[in-house]
Amino acid sequence: MTGRGSRRRVMAQINIVPYIDVMLVLLVIFMVTAPLLNQGVEVELPQAEGETLAPAEQRPLVLSVDRGGKYFLNYAADPGQPLDAESVAAVTSAELRKNPKLPVLVRADKDLEYGVVIQAMVLLQRAGAEKVGLSTELPAQ
Repeated sequence: MTGRGSRRRVMAQINIVPYIDVMLVLLVIFMVTAPLLNQGVEVELPQAEGETLAPAEQRPLVLSVDRGGKYFLNYAADPGQPLDAESVAAVTSAELRKNPKLPVLVRADKDLEYGVVIQAMVLLQRAGAEKVGLSTELPAQ
């Protein structure tokens, strides 16, 4: 009796079931998190032509100002809750101390008075933002 008959053949197949499971879990995660990526509250941005910014490696700090002049900050504990000027300054200052290179933007409703937008920008600059950008929409073509 030689050992010839007891040899097993090597199986040359890849089991892809675990990879399919991982892909389905990732799909569910992306489907759940995609709606949460919307920053701030709904405001009607003014339309202007200009260059779009390169995608940043980090999420910018966005101060949204709605039609009523209320402030909303995407880095706040609850981005959907309006904040007063002192709270906006405190949260902005804390975030900029952690990361001084954090991009800072203002999203203001197009029907707001110019002075309200300037007050929002001054508020962010006093909190430590060196540069404050304005967010607009491209015009419909």
